[in-house]
Amino acid sequence: MRLRSSIAAVAFGVAIANLAACSPSVPSADPRGAQAPASGTSATPSAGQAPGAQATPAAQTGLGSSPTSSPSPKPTGASRGGRGTGNPTGRVTVPAAGQAVDTSKPTRTVGNGTADSCTSAAVIRAVAAGGIITFDCGPDPVTIRMTATAKVRNANGPQVVLDGGGKVTLSGQGKRRILYMNTCDALQGWTTSHCDDQDHPQLTVQNLTFADGDSTGQRTDGGGGGAIFVRGGRFKVVNSRFVDNRCDRSGPDLGGAAIRVLDQHDDQPVYVVNSTFTGGSCANGGALSSIGVSWVVLNSVLRDNEAVGEGANPARSGTPGGGSGGAIYCDGNKFSVRLAGTVVEDNDAREGGGAVFFVSNDRTGTLRIENSTLRRNPSHGFQTHPGIFYQGSGKPTFTASTIR
Repeated sequence: MRLRSSIAAVAFGVAIANLAACSPSVPSADPRGAQAPASGTSATPSAGQAPGAQATPAAQTGLGSSPTSSPSPKPTGASRGGRGTGNPTGRVTVPAAGQAVDTSKPTRTVGNGTADSCTSAAVIRAVAAGGIITFDCGPDPVTIRMTATAKVRNANGPQVVLDGGGKVTLSGQGKRRILYMNTCDALQGWTTSHCDDQDHPQLTVQNLTFADGDSTGQRTDGGGGGAIFVRGGRFKVVNSRFVDNRCDRSGPDLGGAAIRVLDQHDDQPVYVVNSTFTGGSCANGGALSSIGVSWVVLNSVLRDNEAVGEGANPARSGTPGGGSGGAIYCDGNKFSVRLAGTVVEDNDAREGGGAVFFVSNDRTGTLRIENSTLRRNPSHGFQTHPGIFYQGSGKPTFTASTIR
């Protein structure tokens, strides 16, 4: 995707290579084998904070119709639908902007107390209507098999909150993306003249599991986002799990097996808090991917995700492109990524950045890693630090972290 454009040069090992914006994002010559030494630790200040969420009115219940859900096995730690999300040893303070939304007074409820009442159709209707959405699917964990993608209507809200109470899994069944919000998609309604920088809708997903989403072939605004695709407004993830999601296997700048984000209001960051990402696979960004978007990832775990594309960005001659950011793929100009209290391990990139691929084309972006562990994240093509490919403002900063 070519949302921004610039050209720069970077010292890569002892070689100099030309770079451009979203295309290209890596050295134009094949950089296999060129690696910089590991970095140590250094002090770094706290990241900025974004505004919190607002409350909404009285609930509507019983949105279920046909049985497209089933009870899930009772959770045991890492099982789907369970409460064991995030990094249990993460102790980083979460700012107000990254905390869960109060859903004690929901606008509407999916289900009427049984698993069968919690259906795909009910989820789709609730998301389209907006507001604070909770689930009443009975006492046991439940999997709702989505038969279509739930889409946010831009005029509804301004808050759209999905809270699964730690017992709900939304499954794409390996056939479809699960959740979609795009303020610049005319089919979802234009609400301002500056769709890429409007402050609404404000989408929050919390206490939910997103499993087996697959956006393969969905190329609106560049594609990606196997479980969730977001453009515009505001977005955050709290206490949630993403398991075995997929997006297209090739493409130089397509990514985000779990989540793809383009644009956030006033360039404020996406918060990912106390959440877990496992088993994701995409051309780039086996868990998270964005262009020109900042991230704050707190007390979370990203494990066993992979970037499976080949040829990097721009694609080498004879290749389809991709393969960077085993867990996280970020491209653009001025943006930042902060990982704190987070474990990133056993991810894999066929090209660059087994853990994190970070390219700020105008060299204004920053990467900060605090109280975190990054380990066993092979970069089979290129990296600047173990498991990291970084081109931004100065060097990445590492504080009280293990990078190996």
